[in-house]
Amino acid sequence: MRVLFVGGTGVISSAAARAVLARGDELTVLTRGTSRRPVPAGARALRADFGDEDAVRAALGTDRFDVVVDFIGYDTAHVDRAVRLFRARTDSYVYVSTGSVYARPAPRQPVDESSARRAGSFDYPRLKLECELAVEAAYRDGFPATIVRAAHVYDETVVPLLAGWTAIDRWRRGLPVVVHGDGTSLWNLLHARDFARALAGLLGDDRLLGESVHITSDTPLSWDAIHTTLARAAGAEPLLVHRSSEDIGREIDWMGPVLTEDFRHSLVYDNSKLHRLLPGLPPETSFRRGAAEILAWYDADPARRKVSADLDAAFDRLAARPG
Repeated sequence: MRVLFVGGTGVISSAAARAVLARGDELTVLTRGTSRRPVPAGARALRADFGDEDAVRAALGTDRFDVVVDFIGYDTAHVDRAVRLFRARTDSYVYVSTGSVYARPAPRQPVDESSARRAGSFDYPRLKLECELAVEAAYRDGFPATIVRAAHVYDETVVPLLAGWTAIDRWRRGLPVVVHGDGTSLWNLLHARDFARALAGLLGDDRLLGESVHITSDTPLSWDAIHTTLARAAGAEPLLVHRSSEDIGREIDWMGPVLTEDFRHSLVYDNSKLHRLLPGLPPETSFRRGAAEILAWYDADPARRKVSADLDAAFDRLAARPG
């Protein structure tokens, strides 16, 4: 197939690019050209800011694609622009969204693709839900669209905690890391290569036109388990201190909306639709293996190991409080 990626140098999209190329498809990647990640070898690179419609048209020329995958849509103006640009250029437009659009707390578990969607004031899920609604409206108007929902995809370059490397550094210094709630709420982590294999397998499947589908992990993990696995991969004692999401938000204001509206709510995904469509998917990368890869990547270069002094001090204050 001839495939176009809008975006292609992020955690998810770069892994997906490698998977599409490995399958033998012809891949074009459209980016602004400002990412630190290079476009994968074998892909054709085009440069244009997607906010500049004329520049995108000039970059694409008269090209037509079997599939367009859009990784960077975060507002309805972007979706409207994509519909105008690709209506006559593709048989399939895939919008990559997020499981964060589902209502929190979920009215029922596990969550499937028909579950209630409702975004609070946290900008990320609110804007992605608005984009989904725009994509669905375009489909009803004849645009060949599909929605794929991911949930916290990581690779070796990402410590999948809000505290990032600061948490690892604290453990290695024998200091505790603050975990929201009692640490038992369930979360979903999926390695980027697992997401990529599934996405590549779905591209061009006409059964998905007008549909949405999860690409998420089959193995939910508690937040305590996520922290403990990372600490042990770092060769450290997993010292944890539990504080309420509200207390953490009062101490670290930017964490407040993420924790109270998203991370503290358990969410278990039903992936049966994905497995019906792709019955031969290989086993997922375990988080134990993923954590080991993360620590190996960061330990390979001291410049990668960035500690936030403000966050470090805030964790000290939270850990010192009774509770």
